Amino acid sequence: MSTTRSPAEGGTLSRYLRTHTNPPVFLISGAVVLAFLLVGVLFVDATSNAASATMDFIARYFGWFYILVATFFLVFVIGLAISRFGKLRLGPDDSRPEFSTVAWFAMLFTAGMGIGLVFFGVYEAPYHAANPPVGQAPAADQGMNWTFFHWGLHPWAIYTVLGLAMGYFCFRKGLPLRPASALYPLLGSRIYGWPGNLIDILAVFGTLFGLATSLGLGTQQINTGLNELFGLPNNLTSQVLIVAVITGVAVTSVMFGIDKGIRRLSVLNMWLALLLMVFVFAVGPKLYMLTGLADWTGNYLSSIVGNSFTVFNPNTAPEAASWQAGWTLFYWGWWISWAPFVGMFVARISRGRTVREFVTGVLGAPVAASIVWFSILGGTGLYYETVLGTVDISGQDPELALFSLMQALPIGAILSVLVSVLAILVVTLFFATSSDSGSLVVDMLTNGGDPHPIWQQRFFWAVLEGAVTAVLLVVGGAAALDSLQSAAVTTGLPFAVVLLLVAIGTVKGMQNDRFPIPAADRAGSERSGVSGYSPAERKDDEESETAEKTTATVGD
Repeated sequence: MSTTRSPAEGGTLSRYLRTHTNPPVFLISGAVVLAFLLVGVLFVDATSNAASATMDFIARYFGWFYILVATFFLVFVIGLAISRFGKLRLGPDDSRPEFSTVAWFAMLFTAGMGIGLVFFGVYEAPYHAANPPVGQAPAADQGMNWTFFHWGLHPWAIYTVLGLAMGYFCFRKGLPLRPASALYPLLGSRIYGWPGNLIDILAVFGTLFGLATSLGLGTQQINTGLNELFGLPNNLTSQVLIVAVITGVAVTSVMFGIDKGIRRLSVLNMWLALLLMVFVFAVGPKLYMLTGLADWTGNYLSSIVGNSFTVFNPNTAPEAASWQAGWTLFYWGWWISWAPFVGMFVARISRGRTVREFVTGVLGAPVAASIVWFSILGGTGLYYETVLGTVDISGQDPELALFSLMQALPIGAILSVLVSVLAILVVTLFFATSSDSGSLVVDMLTNGGDPHPIWQQRFFWAVLEGAVTAVLLVVGGAAALDSLQSAAVTTGLPFAVVLLLVAIGTVKGMQNDRFPIPAADRAGSERSGVSGYSPAERKDDEESETAEKTTATVGD
């Protein structure tokens, strides 16, 4: 009698890893995170210098690549939406959306841009107006134009590429919800081998460290606000306590799941952010904002082609190239490194929508909301700095800009405090929604693509994100966060190449849409019971597989 045991009969730990994780991705990702943290903690200055040097190298020699690839992604997703593939659904032909349009939009908005919108909402436009990138005279139009460019169509196009591909291959073709699945037309069943695992490990690295950095920035802004309002010390002890409280909120949301937890928190967050925006509009320079909204949007749309292909040469225009590296290239690398996080989450909540619906919704609604947001908050900041001259927003730290504006508004001291508290609450909830959706995504990345991970692992990743942020703040402070930010953005370079391959794989998959993925090649998802199909859909698909292969021709 043979004594060989099947994998399922192994030890408890081995059986757990095989059942609930993709062991290579889970273990290697964990090791990389711990190694980076250890090096960053022990060698803060060396890590910061190495990260800075790497960023400078990428900006100098690959800036042109970032600019062109981001523009390509925008053209690509719009092309898919208007093509014949726009009618395909992210799921079977009879599937319908799982979430209402309002709830879907709320989750899109809060997961994709949350903390950044509040952090840079008041600050960025005045900064660009006072420090224009191309040597022109300071101008409000220029400041808002570049702000719209950085937060408009391009970042959401980057998210759309991967989100659309994962939603298509998971919910329509039955593959796991993981970035590697989008490369099935190019790699075949090798997505379950080292090539697919390497892609998922890159995705985990960018997502987890990107989240930790963003949470660190959010913590500093919350601490700054509490210091301004209530005198809470602006120090590491306060920031660690803030991280602990908000991580607790995020953990609670994650434990309730997407529908009861993340969806409800996202909707609440959206309404509170809307309340803050409406209040600033009501007491701010309404005519300036309304005329600016039309004018700034027109300038953005009319100059988007030129801006999309503008690359400053570091040899002939060093100051402009330095500005572009610090802003545009930083943002493009940041959005690309976050594409697995936002793309996977967007895919997870978009089952049943058509390709055209998906692209239109993901590109349209959040971009329109961002334009209105910056027109009101950034526009008010511009007015108070460039017209009234009562506050120097561009000369302050970005985390202080929002609270300085609240104090400058003609609303009285008591109301100013109340609105600032509202602003802190909005930042806190953006913090929590980014953390809870990020925890869900990292868990899906490390468990092989299961869109319904077990609660113990969701809890683990949510706590780990808060712990990583707290450790970095305590040990390295701002220098450690800067190193982590540079490292996360640096992953954008190899992942940009991955996204290009994803675009090719998506087109090839949609061209052969009538061909189902062979059941044998879905084995990696069947391993954990995850395929994107319901059992009935999987059975019908497998019964029709042979018939479709004999009646369909490639390209039908």
